[in-house]
Amino acid sequence: MTNLRLTSIALIILILIGLFAAAFILDETQQAIILKFGKPVRTVTTAGIHFKIPLIQSITIFDKRILEWDGNPQEIPTKDNKFIFIDTYARWRISDPMAFYKALRTELIGYSRLDDLLDGAVRDEIANNLLPEIIRSTDRRMTMIEVESAKAIEDIDTSLVSELNIPGNRHEITENIVRNVDQKLKELNLGIEVIDLQIKKVNYNTEVQKRVFDRMISEQRRIAEKYRALGQGEKQRILGKQDQKKKEILSQAYLEAQTIRGEADARAVQIYANAYNKSPDSRDFYQLLRTLETYRVTMDSATTLILSTDSDYLKYLKSGK
Repeated sequence: MTNLRLTSIALIILILIGLFAAAFILDETQQAIILKFGKPVRTVTTAGIHFKIPLIQSITIFDKRILEWDGNPQEIPTKDNKFIFIDTYARWRISDPMAFYKALRTELIGYSRLDDLLDGAVRDEIANNLLPEIIRSTDRRMTMIEVESAKAIEDIDTSLVSELNIPGNRHEITENIVRNVDQKLKELNLGIEVIDLQIKKVNYNTEVQKRVFDRMISEQRRIAEKYRALGQGEKQRILGKQDQKKKEILSQAYLEAQTIRGEADARAVQIYANAYNKSPDSRDFYQLLRTLETYRVTMDSATTLILSTDSDYLKYLKSGK
């Protein structure tokens, strides 16, 4: 009975060990290839508990999720002979684990193979497009905002604006890259699917970048000078109008002042004339007042006059007169 019990326990243990060795679990992010003596025999893509033949079969697990590929920045000449650095990234997944294992074995080798295909496709597509097409993703026209009454600014060189008005082609470029890579992947039967690719960064190389920045600075300075010249012209025009208006106001004021002064003088003369002609006594009194006023103005302690005794000027100073 003891030996039978030990044998039963040993048998149960062997069965449990066999079950554990035969069972494997996949979660929702995994897929597996079952190998028989190192050769792939079937694919398992559903999550849950699965079984294989212990000691004879083994499994290789691959990621079922969408994976990320981040390319190295590379210097590429564009169609208009401008050397730029292109930095791209892509998303891909293992669509056929059996084909992927047969062609590449591991995900690390898959990354390396994808590097070659994507880098080559990016280089070919970038070289066949102009720089503005690569940078721009829309066909929106670039416009310049002009100041009010700035007609003189119309002669600004719009070469940069014209260049930026080239239709954008960025979406089509990335779609062409994905399409070309997918075609090569299908021809090579690598079990990989590229979902999409995007351009992360576009930049000039160091030498060209400095020349581009200098050109942009020079162009902006030239445009600024034209605006300043326009402003100076507007300033001089406004100042000219102000001077003209000032002269008109002063001229009108002088005319009015002279008119008022002339009217006042005429009124004074009229008053004097009326007073003089009013009566003989009044006329004599007026002469007296005017003569006395003349004495006060012309004679003082420092004045010496030599006149004849019968001079009319002194008639009021003579005794009895």
